[in-house]
Amino acid sequence: MESECFFLLVTDHVKSNLFLPLYAGLLIGKCGQGDFFLWYLIFFCAKLERNLSLLSLFSFFWHFKLLFMKLLKSYFELALESNASDLHLVGDEKPTIRVEGVLQNVEETDISSSDLETGVFGMLSSEQKKTFLDELELDFSYEIGEVRFRVNIHRQNNKIGLSARLIPKNIPTPEELRFEPVLENCINLLDGLVLVVGPTGHGKSTTIASMVEKINQTRKSHIITIEDPVEFTFEDKESLIEQREVGVDTKSFDAALKHVLRQDPNVIVVGEMRDPETIATVLTAAEAVERIVDVFEGAKQKQVLIQLSAVLRCIVAQQLVPTVDNKRVAAREILVNTPAISNLIRENNIVQIQSSIQTGVKDGMVTMDNAITKLLKDGLISKETADNRIGRHRKI
Repeated sequence: MESECFFLLVTDHVKSNLFLPLYAGLLIGKCGQGDFFLWYLIFFCAKLERNLSLLSLFSFFWHFKLLFMKLLKSYFELALESNASDLHLVGDEKPTIRVEGVLQNVEETDISSSDLETGVFGMLSSEQKKTFLDELELDFSYEIGEVRFRVNIHRQNNKIGLSARLIPKNIPTPEELRFEPVLENCINLLDGLVLVVGPTGHGKSTTIASMVEKINQTRKSHIITIEDPVEFTFEDKESLIEQREVGVDTKSFDAALKHVLRQDPNVIVVGEMRDPETIATVLTAAEAVERIVDVFEGAKQKQVLIQLSAVLRCIVAQQLVPTVDNKRVAAREILVNTPAISNLIRENNIVQIQSSIQTGVKDGMVTMDNAITKLLKDGLISKETADNRIGRHRKI
């Protein structure tokens, strides 16, 4: 029987013990969590009334570490309460969240870089700490209750920085995300390659998760995801789903992809493309093909063009646009790999693809300008927003 395979790719040091209770007291005023910090102040003062043994000193610093972890967790909880999409914590800068695409400070006091680093390191396993110290970058997932965050920690100006993306617990349906008919049809493809591309933070993961969940609900498929880190989590319904996290379940995307076809998959979801292992984030469907091709050189480029023209089914280039009710809605440019498009790819005539998208309405193709115009006609966005997003010189 013919094999079925379907890809989704997206593109103190403390000088004096007497300083400790003073510092704890300052934290009470700084953080506003009086009961918690006051308990620590009493604990510290009681300890200092008698000689500190090595064990009690160790215990003291362990509790101090927990204090910073609790402080850090409070920022994540605040992001949840504010319905934020992102949380940004940077050493010696004001804590910030992003709500409906807009950044806003959550307090007027800078967060100490040393405090932030203590809290962040408290979140990490020993292996994760080693990776971060070696690479100065780390992606991982963090959970509060049943809510997951995709977290990146990094260095800037020799200080630590943290960016966290909230992963909604409930996966939106295609109807809720306003899937176009051709995008819904991609869910039923027997084989081929579907690319979901666009800027960071514009809903690509949500779109893919919605497609995967629909397959999970309607098809007897073996679905394997390769992610860094795992974002949306799925429960098996009609399908069997395995979610592999780079650095935890596999060494790399390359290693996972090398062996995945031996695992009898029907659907493979790859969270990122990297050049040559990774391919840069792209903004339009036409650019997606060009970026993929440009990664390769010489004879390999011709081979890739032939393969891509044969296996490609659809490219979805997505951006989120502000709505009239201060939310955001997806606008999608869609390319369908018709015989004409396939020939353009094979002949490396990429510059003609945008024109073919404009004339391919009957095949379900949509330009970004037309997608924006439809949102305006449907009353979802303002004319000012539409004017700013249409044409070559787009604005916020």
